[in-house]
Amino acid sequence: MNLSAKILSTLLRSKSFKLATAESCTGGMISAAMTDLSGSSDVFDRGFVTYSNQAKINMLGVLPKTLDLYGAVSEETVREMAAGALKNSLADISIAVTGIAGPTGGTEQKPVGLVYIGVANKDRLYAFKHIFKGNRSEVRQQTVNSALQHLSDIILSL
Repeated sequence: MNLSAKILSTLLRSKSFKLATAESCTGGMISAAMTDLSGSSDVFDRGFVTYSNQAKINMLGVLPKTLDLYGAVSEETVREMAAGALKNSLADISIAVTGIAGPTGGTEQKPVGLVYIGVANKDRLYAFKHIFKGNRSEVRQQTVNSALQHLSDIILSL
């Protein structure tokens, strides 16, 4: 069990919030961490795994222009992913992640390990940039851990 998910679940429950996720590079790992917990239906509404650009457009309403101008791995895209997850769910707060887990796919401008995490609620949209080190599995796990931590910090500040 992921301790961060348990803490987040407690925080969500304390605010009577439901969560939606929009995941690209983690492929559903955040949703899995949350739904591994008994009683998760109290705090988890739904998860979108939008690995392809077309899925981001169809399921979350990410604008094709955003993807063309900034790419799938960008602050602009993760903001639209987080907003889209909130809009297309019954959630009170959403988390979105997009990144390059590797070992291939990186460039000088966007290296392997580059991850953007977005959080949206009815009042605000947050975005965080990380560059994680390690292999594919390690980058993905660090993304999950950081996403859960960012979400917990934001809920505590509300």
